[in-house]
Amino acid sequence: MSTPYPFTAVVGMDDLRLGLLLNAVSPAVGGVLVRGEKGTAKSTAVRALSALLPAVPVVSGCRFSCDPGAPDPACPDGPHESADGVSRDARMVELPVGASEDRLVGALDIERALADGVKAFEPGLLADAHRGILYVDEVNLLHDHLVDLLLDAAAMGASYVEREGVSVRHAARFLLVGTMNPEEGELRPQLLDRFGLTVEVAASRDPDQRVEVVRRRLAYDDDPAGFAARWADEESELRARIVAARALLPSVRLGDPALRQIAATCAAFEVDGMRADIVMARTATALAAWAGRSDVTADDVRQAALLALPHRRRRNPFDAPGLDEDKLDDTLRESAGDDGGGAPDTHDGNDDDGPDGPDGPDGGGGGGLPPQRDGDGGPGDTPQQQEPAADGSDTPAQQETGGGAPAAPGGGGEQAAAKAAEPFRTRMLSVPGLGDGAAGRRSRARTEHGRTTGSRRPQGALTKLHLAATVQAAAPHQRARGRSGRGLVVRRDDLRQATREGREGNLVLFVVDASGSMAARQRMSAVKGAVLSLLLDAYQRRDKVGLVTFRGKDAEIALPPTSSVDAAAARLDTLPTGGRTPVAAGLLKAHEVLRVERMRDPSRRPLLVVVTDGRATGGPDPVALAARAARLHEAEGVASVVVDCETGPVRLGLAGELAQRLGGTAVTLDELRAESIAGLVKDVLVKDAVQDAQSSSTRRAA
Repeated sequence: MSTPYPFTAVVGMDDLRLGLLLNAVSPAVGGVLVRGEKGTAKSTAVRALSALLPAVPVVSGCRFSCDPGAPDPACPDGPHESADGVSRDARMVELPVGASEDRLVGALDIERALADGVKAFEPGLLADAHRGILYVDEVNLLHDHLVDLLLDAAAMGASYVEREGVSVRHAARFLLVGTMNPEEGELRPQLLDRFGLTVEVAASRDPDQRVEVVRRRLAYDDDPAGFAARWADEESELRARIVAARALLPSVRLGDPALRQIAATCAAFEVDGMRADIVMARTATALAAWAGRSDVTADDVRQAALLALPHRRRRNPFDAPGLDEDKLDDTLRESAGDDGGGAPDTHDGNDDDGPDGPDGPDGGGGGGLPPQRDGDGGPGDTPQQQEPAADGSDTPAQQETGGGAPAAPGGGGEQAAAKAAEPFRTRMLSVPGLGDGAAGRRSRARTEHGRTTGSRRPQGALTKLHLAATVQAAAPHQRARGRSGRGLVVRRDDLRQATREGREGNLVLFVVDASGSMAARQRMSAVKGAVLSLLLDAYQRRDKVGLVTFRGKDAEIALPPTSSVDAAAARLDTLPTGGRTPVAAGLLKAHEVLRVERMRDPSRRPLLVVVTDGRATGGPDPVALAARAARLHEAEGVASVVVDCETGPVRLGLAGELAQRLGGTAVTLDELRAESIAGLVKDVLVKDAVQDAQSSSTRRAA
């Protein structure tokens, strides 16, 4: 077995270490979600924690790690009335992103259950992780239904497996740790809320600290055992402190003043539900135990808020997690009835900062606002754009800066990048036919979950039994098989797998016209609002998204296909406009993106959304070029929608012609709204009612 990197040798990352240690002291906190950029020691720290956990006494031979002092009465391997106990190290179990439901919760042998009446259960990863650590790297890429199962088990402390009337339950209490890179997509707010704590990590910008990180990592790679031996004393001290904090935890007092501060803080930050209050209370109690105190202080409540609330403030995928620390201090001061002013003291009166010093896992800011990167909307980051020429071509200033690129501020006729209009609920756009892609909420597909539509012979292990079809297949052979009792004699050849139809997520590729004609008459604001609305819809339907823009003389991939819709929204926010309208270039770039993505993920069907007024300009015969590019997508059967952005009293209908060549449909910006569809239906019903009333009046008059 390889030697893990010592936990105490991790440089910096105070919030990460504190969050992990608090969960080690009190697993009831509910786990920790670690958010951060790649290469920031997220996985290293989690794996190192397992070596610090105390040894676990288990019933000898029990696959579910029952405690010999208090065995689970419902254990599938039980009963364990007088079982011998053995001691083993706490496990760290990793859940891979591509794991199946049976691998997570366990699998029942349906064939033996039907034929022999035996509950033959193969434990899953939840059973393996009982009384240890369950680690999910890239939890944001895990299928939603698996995340739901995982978090349900973590909340209830038990796992339930139900298969065609056969059920198994076993204990599943573990320290849940998830890591994720927000650039690859966010978790839904409902799932974020199920994690007790969250911490943001980023690589240090201090050269001295970075040097120390490299020095320690190289030393570990050269001699893992020798490096670990040099940190053995620090590891032993930290392990002993965890044991002492666990022993102290039941006697920690959470008084009414601290409870009022917790409730006031959650109310002030308008978090949903009561889970935040409960998590804050448990976290503050664990902080007091970790510090060796028997009473919860205001500082514990403040630190608990910084760890437990930032991710619960997120309402939609475009909200950045974070907490206003000034508002937090004001709330704590007001709820404590302190009129003296000033933030709560950051020390509890004890000069002993613990073995890690004042900047170690005892302290740190803890879960505050994420670090700001260049281009995140700070001063000077707002791109400028030129007013397009009357014929849609580049203005002289745009030509000097590269065909409509953002120019330096101060020039005549410049304007800031258009802000997106308020997003709205969009109509349902879907890919026709039946797919086989990843589970989602957009297009019809054959899936593991959904309504049963038929049956087939199983290919490999049976996962979803079609009971009626199985009985029908076995019934004709009962006499030949010597059936004598009431039970049905079932053979493996009789088993039938249920085929189910649900919804899949698609690749929604946006091709956005950013030419000069789109910047006229405030049109770009409405266009950005429409695309933002479609991005929100894609987020809710579990789609991947990509963004191609075209203007001037060419097209570019603003965002390759990704699960991060907030990244697409950020690109959209700074989208410059100006220049001619190379529709053909945009469609050809989209064709290339889809070709590459088809090789990477052939089961994910694309939906092409072209946002333009259809007025192709630039180059020889731009309309014919656009038509030929559109026919490429039509020939490959790509589902397409053209959002017609043309406005004004005179409309040429060019976007509609483009949609015909793509083999898709065209909708106007107004028709894209879901409420507009309801309005059309309502108008028709009202007109019918009026006509019926008029006809009745005419008949009565006659």
